[in-house]
Amino acid sequence: MIDTATPTITLEHEGAKGRYVAVVSGIADPAELTFSVVNENLIIADHTGVPDAMRGMGIGKALVERLVADAREKKIKIVPLCPYVNAQRQKHPEWADVFQG
Repeated sequence: MIDTATPTITLEHEGAKGRYVAVVSGIADPAELTFSVVNENLIIADHTGVPDAMRGMGIGKALVERLVADAREKKIKIVPLCPYVNAQRQKHPEWADVFQG
C-alpha cells in the first residue's frame, strides 16, 4: 500500500459515541472510524469507512494508528468489533497492549 496523501485526522466525541474523521485535501468525502464508549477504561471500535477516492492511500490504517495512540495515552482498552480494526490488530502484535478480546 502506497501512502500518497497525508490525512488530517480529528476526533469528534459526544457522550457515549465518537469518531475519528480523516480529511485529505482535494477529496470531498471524509473517512471515519467510529466507536462507542463502554466506560472510562473501555471503548468498542465498531466501524471504519473509507470513500473510494481514498482507497489505497493508507487512510484506514492511519485512523487505526490514531485510535491506538489515543488509547495508549488515555490508558484505555479497545474491543475491535470492526472487522478492519480487528484485521489491523492481528497484523500489528505491538498494539496488543491496547486491545481486549
